[in-house]
Amino acid sequence: MATIADLRQQFKAGKQALIDGFLAERPTQADALRLLHRLARHVDDTLRALWTQAGMPEGFCLAAVGGYGRGELFPHSDVDVLVLLPDGVEAHVPGEVKSAIEGFITSCWDVGLEIGSSVRTLGECLSESENDVTVQTALLEARPLAGDTKLFKQMAKRFMLAMDPRAFFRAKTLEALQRHTKFDDTPYALEPNCKESPGGLRDLQMLIWIARAAGLGSTWKELAHRGLITPFESRQLQRNEGQLTLIRARLHAVAGRREDRLVFDQQTAVAQSFGFEGTASQRASEVLMRRYYWAAKAVTQLHQILLLNLEEQINESRQGLLHPIDGQPDYRDRGRMLEVATDDLYQRDPHAILRTFLVYQLTPGIKGLSARTLRALYNARGLMDAAWRRDPVNRATFMAMLRAPEGQTHAFRLMNETSVMGRYLWVFRAIVGQMQHDLFHVYTVDQHILMVLRNVRRFFVPEHVHEYPFCSQLAAQFDTPEVLYIAALFHDVAKGRGGDHSELGAVEVKRFCRQHGVGADDTALCVFLVEHHLTMSRVAQKEDLSDPDVIAAFAAKVGDARHLTALYLLTVADIRGTSPKVWNAWKGKLLEDLYRITLRALGGAKINMDAEIEARKQEARQTLALHSQLPGTEEPLWKTLAVSYFARHDGAELAWHARSLWRHVETLVPVVRARPSPVGEGLQVLVYAPDQPDLFARICGYFDTAGFNILDAKVHTTRKGYALDTFQAIRPEADVHHRDLVPMVEQKLSTVLQASGPLPEPRRGRLSRRVKSFPYTPRISLRPDERATAWLLTISTSDRAGLLYAIARVLARHGINLQLAKISTLGERVEDTFLLDGPALQHNKAQLQIESELLDAVSLPA
Repeated sequence: MATIADLRQQFKAGKQALIDGFLAERPTQADALRLLHRLARHVDDTLRALWTQAGMPEGFCLAAVGGYGRGELFPHSDVDVLVLLPDGVEAHVPGEVKSAIEGFITSCWDVGLEIGSSVRTLGECLSESENDVTVQTALLEARPLAGDTKLFKQMAKRFMLAMDPRAFFRAKTLEALQRHTKFDDTPYALEPNCKESPGGLRDLQMLIWIARAAGLGSTWKELAHRGLITPFESRQLQRNEGQLTLIRARLHAVAGRREDRLVFDQQTAVAQSFGFEGTASQRASEVLMRRYYWAAKAVTQLHQILLLNLEEQINESRQGLLHPIDGQPDYRDRGRMLEVATDDLYQRDPHAILRTFLVYQLTPGIKGLSARTLRALYNARGLMDAAWRRDPVNRATFMAMLRAPEGQTHAFRLMNETSVMGRYLWVFRAIVGQMQHDLFHVYTVDQHILMVLRNVRRFFVPEHVHEYPFCSQLAAQFDTPEVLYIAALFHDVAKGRGGDHSELGAVEVKRFCRQHGVGADDTALCVFLVEHHLTMSRVAQKEDLSDPDVIAAFAAKVGDARHLTALYLLTVADIRGTSPKVWNAWKGKLLEDLYRITLRALGGAKINMDAEIEARKQEARQTLALHSQLPGTEEPLWKTLAVSYFARHDGAELAWHARSLWRHVETLVPVVRARPSPVGEGLQVLVYAPDQPDLFARICGYFDTAGFNILDAKVHTTRKGYALDTFQAIRPEADVHHRDLVPMVEQKLSTVLQASGPLPEPRRGRLSRRVKSFPYTPRISLRPDERATAWLLTISTSDRAGLLYAIARVLARHGINLQLAKISTLGERVEDTFLLDGPALQHNKAQLQIESELLDAVSLPA
């Protein structure tokens, strides 16, 4: 008899040989299924040998349950087994039998089997399954491995007699809702779980479980034979299940462990195992994920069709639910789901395909599409060809949807889920399921576009006025909302092609407008918005808004108030649609400031900085008086400051600075004041101290150590040689109360600034998985500004702890003075802009040295 050591070696070698053979083969669905079955048989043989070796008594049975019970086993999945005992035996198990059971389970682990084991009598199996749907599901797919097969058959028979298909259906659908919610109800997560996410393998397994529990079949072919799905749908389910199975099997094999999430650091390796190669415009991992998303999308559609059909069959709910819809003889209301009146509607009238979504959009109370409608749409895909796209009736229907006041969000999402959007807008089809590995977006391109469309739509809905009142106010006065909806649909539609997606998208939107009869002025606006959808955020976040030339150039580009308003609304919607972490109140303020200043310039008001500064000073004096400050409180500080200081701060900030510093204008001790930011979350921090080359670096070092992100920095040097710096800083923790941090920041930062000695090394915090897997190549630009009086330094790189401090240390080392810093964090990428001066910048050799050191400082550690 083989020893445990022998069995362990045999099991390990046999399993590895199967996995290695699978990885060495050209990846096909048939190979993946063959691997799963061979691994299951390999485990079967090992378990039977261990069962025999353990000397298990007669009358006991060993059964495979769960996924292993199906006779399929992924390379690193758990092996779920049941030791089944006859009723009554648990009270009379002698010590040697108990030891045999324990010895068997221990030996399974000793040979390398990661088992999930349970020991139950027949009666316990039945009672446990009644109270726990997880146990019930596991037993549904049980099969005998060794021991008394009669006992197993008895258990299986009684189990099925006790099964309540309605209760099981209800429990599994509720379970699925919870699971989908956990994964944000989308198959398009950037790191999807190919087993548990919506559109994953679990959705398919759930359908078979429900059908099996109801005695309706246990394979797709059997379900097709019963009429629950069509033969075509059966083939599609089998094909997409095979695709997901193949991806999951390769993921397990490549990771060398149980890993069901396509995490960033595995996507590239799995893609390479498929033989995918990257191109200039697309990574190998993006090719893999596109394939996954298309399979998950198909599974989501087919899952919904079959689930609704199973519900009707199990709950016998087919009768008594149909209600007519006024003026729509081709459609019915079936329990608040839109249903086509006949299965051949789309074949008879292809115009009805788009009309379905218009009716859905316009009919109050309709919550979705029925199984019959979903099936009809799925089977009508061949009708949605080039001629159908060119049809004037369809184009008119689509424009009616864009102009409908009832809203576009849900209808367009449903069009995308059913693949109609990509078949009508052929250019949209190319970005369905396309990832954006730019460390900025957290959605696939199609989902991002639909999110931006939703955001624009909400500006026009009174119920959402409280979210962004200024945007809602502007939207209420905007005459053609469909222009913004069209721009939202097309702004990123050329992503992934190579080249400038804004320019390519402008060509596409111009073609769309021409084909759909959009007026010349509105077409020009759509083209402008798509071509320049990144311009306003770039100007607001990277340029000096106190510079009249910056405003004049931006005003010339937008041309008029209508273009400006439309661009502002699209920009806010776009930034908010990239990632929940990207938008913040500070960015909102910068955009709103740029909008208001530019609007004045467009209205003919010349930018008179002298008058603007005088107005700000007057506002500051009034604020000081409200705080019971004596007249003239501001003068000791103000007479030491240049015009640029007043141009970069509003009246409230001028008053705060004067009130804080009027008694400390010639102090030798650093003054630090902090307050909750007046523009949303975070703190506004004032630092006033005798200037020194490394002052900015020390301040950045403190914020980095204390866990703050700097959003903005305004740096000034007074005529008396003092630095007057203002920072917007935020701690990203969700539960932090910034007001409580004010005393700590004031005390500790002051202490740091009084310290001497060399600057400490920047800390090297952990990099996020996205940054590790998809590093952003650092880019640095150092060039004179428009007037050649200062230098503009722009840095784009992957974000990490200590980054700004590392940059500041380089500038300090070369004696570079900082006038302005704009810190823009875009997900895991930063785009920082600095306005600099200093003697070293006048020499080419020194410039090259500074740029080289900056590149070293911002590059990711090897």
